[in-house]
Amino acid sequence: MKRFEVWLANLNPQSGAEVGKVRPVLIVQSNLLNDVGHPATIICPITTNVKPELKTLRVNLSQGEGGLSKPSAIIIDQIRAIDNKRLIEWKGEISKKSVKQVKHNLNVVLDLNW
Repeated sequence: MKRFEVWLANLNPQSGAEVGKVRPVLIVQSNLLNDVGHPATIICPITTNVKPELKTLRVNLSQGEGGLSKPSAIIIDQIRAIDNKRLIEWKGEISKKSVKQVKHNLNVVLDLNW
């Protein structure tokens, strides 16, 4: 797996406000961890419940981008680590434009510009 790839993952069981179900996720951790066989992966879940007004908390993807069959949105504020055993199937990669937006939104949400 590589950073900014879309994978199908099993996020069950979920708890409280966590996103659950079997759904696409975006790999957001560095390839440094991916390349050394780290047992967990940092992801952002993806939903088909697109809400254009949530510009900072979501990055919208068009149908077909990342191998997705419907218009979708990366849920930036639900970033989490999952065990690699939860990853089921590679779906595709997101566009350079979407990568740029994901990086920006993660910087804002996580306040990484200290």
